[in-house]
Amino acid sequence: MLVTVSSECFSHLPLDSAFQKLIDLEFSTVEIAIHEHQNHLRPSQVHENLTEAIVTCQNTRRLDVVAYSFDSPVDFPLYLEQFESVCRLARATKVATLIVRSSELGTPFNEEVERLKQLVQIGSKDGVRVSVHNEVGRMSEDPDTLMVLCNNIEELGVCLDPSHYICHPKGPQNYEKLIPYVHHVRLRDTTKKELQVKIGKGIVDYGHLVTLLRQENYQGALSIHQIPLPNTDHMAEMRKLRLLIESLML
Repeated sequence: MLVTVSSECFSHLPLDSAFQKLIDLEFSTVEIAIHEHQNHLRPSQVHENLTEAIVTCQNTRRLDVVAYSFDSPVDFPLYLEQFESVCRLARATKVATLIVRSSELGTPFNEEVERLKQLVQIGSKDGVRVSVHNEVGRMSEDPDTLMVLCNNIEELGVCLDPSHYICHPKGPQNYEKLIPYVHHVRLRDTTKKELQVKIGKGIVDYGHLVTLLRQENYQGALSIHQIPLPNTDHMAEMRKLRLLIESLML
């Protein structure tokens, strides 16, 4: 397993500055967010100028890219074309993992199956594995629904975020049944009422999670995914979690 970090941890900074912060924190790899609502790198930019996007993702100040996260409005006319461009970016930069969001609650199940099948088929052409991020407020907030999606769509994986199953409107959800489908993991500390708290103030059992992943011979990334908290030393919090997760790798 590999300890990595999301560029979203410093989404308030320019992407190049975010890379430098991650290097200062002694990370060697990164998960890059390509989200239309953020300022680092947008799917529309990748689609409009793939060559420039490739250069941007190769100029990471020595950070190796291990995953991309894609987010663009599903109803946008160029949604699939943007996704295909990001897959081409992944192939050009030798990245195999691409994370997507599930649809909002209320979306017909069959419609979601067809959408995700399309994404998996597009990704497979470029050697990209598509993983769905579990998230409260979306279809993936229910572990059973996400498992059924994976069972219905060959090669679809899970980007497991335990926090969204711990801090859940229906109370903590058992996500262990999803472990065999996990392609990527996102981590922070969490309580039943707060999605992110200071490291050590939450109830995430990192050791148990690592044990479960090892039992499935998981070889992917454990990605630190923290946003700055008010009145908190963000760099210190990220360093704490990096050291904690790395200690579990020994």
